[in-house]
Amino acid sequence: MSERVVTGVGATPVAARRSSSTERQFVVGLRRPFSSLAPAGQRSGTGAAEAKRATAGGRGSGRLYAIDGLRLLAALMVAVHHYAGTWRVDQPANLIWNRPVSDIMPTVFRFGAYGWIGVEIFFVISGFVICMSCWGRTPRQFFVSRVIRLYPAYWVAIVVTTAVLVTLPGVWERQRTRETLLNFTMLQSGSGVSNIDGVYWTLWSELRFYLLFLAVVATGLTYRKVVVFCCVWGAAAMIAPASGFRLLMLVANPQGAWYFIAGLALYLMHRFGQDLLLWGILGMAWLMGQLELGHRIDQVERVSGWRGSVLIFSVFLLVMVAIALGLTDRVHGKWLVTAGALTYPFYLMHYAAGTTLINRLRDTMDARLLVVTVIAGFLVLSWLVHQLVERPLARLLKRGLDTSFARLRNAGNTA
Repeated sequence: MSERVVTGVGATPVAARRSSSTERQFVVGLRRPFSSLAPAGQRSGTGAAEAKRATAGGRGSGRLYAIDGLRLLAALMVAVHHYAGTWRVDQPANLIWNRPVSDIMPTVFRFGAYGWIGVEIFFVISGFVICMSCWGRTPRQFFVSRVIRLYPAYWVAIVVTTAVLVTLPGVWERQRTRETLLNFTMLQSGSGVSNIDGVYWTLWSELRFYLLFLAVVATGLTYRKVVVFCCVWGAAAMIAPASGFRLLMLVANPQGAWYFIAGLALYLMHRFGQDLLLWGILGMAWLMGQLELGHRIDQVERVSGWRGSVLIFSVFLLVMVAIALGLTDRVHGKWLVTAGALTYPFYLMHYAAGTTLINRLRDTMDARLLVVTVIAGFLVLSWLVHQLVERPLARLLKRGLDTSFARLRNAGNTA
């Protein structure tokens, strides 16, 4: 997560104050490597069966356990970065450790300095998973699925974080009550109100992606429409900075767009197979991504190198390609499902509350043990939140929203 964003819109340290028929024909070739594409008239019966499975959902509809594991790995990377790898915690007399963390645990600091890339990993995974989960769904189903997935854990995170900041003051500045209440909407960034916890900035980026993609969902997802969406959004993201048009910058989201686009292209590879066009989109996403990584390093992070960051990002994309092409289909395990379920509440709660706890406990044990202990504690808390709050509240919200939309539909029919 960006240190710049934390200082700008998050909690501020007290000391700082601051499917057409044509498409079905094309799918046959997409299910094979692009080098072996054959004209429609030369397809075999087996190829036609593959096309039928692809358009019906086929391989694209199964659970991908490897992605659950990647989610948690990315969240742990971000947590280690926040606790022991940022520029801020490496300053003398910083509020978290009271001395440079590179003096306390130099090896952890060197690795933690690259943990911010976990956010970019989240964005790529989000593009993949959103496209997968929305295929064949209506806009109403898309909306309901996002609400029940995002809000329950988020509301709990606001309560937990606020409680910690009130109980243990002196590290992060508390917001005014009106700003805290607005945070429950998840729309505070659009109103110019800072986040209770700096990590919430990524939710604003996610929400803008959802709103854009909702337009595609409303027309019915197809291979062609998602490809066009990737190209149009990517073009807008490239020209937005040069335009100086604030609304275009807000909608195009040039800092995050190409990561989401990479995820969309990877899902199309997974569902329909690879082709040269998808490889081109993914290659462009890598090129634009490496540039954005460099900007983050130069302007925000200041503790990691461009080569190392690009290497980590490239390895992650290669792993996602392996997932998209089915090379990890044999990876299974209930623990991976649990890992994926813990990721979101863990990410939302770990930063402001976790660094506050480190501030209070830093003199009680070895620093490396303290980091491990705090991370383990938040993983346990995340499991409790998922089991006791997130799952039951999601069921209640779904029933309520389904009833509300049914009533709205019936009211329209009787008007």
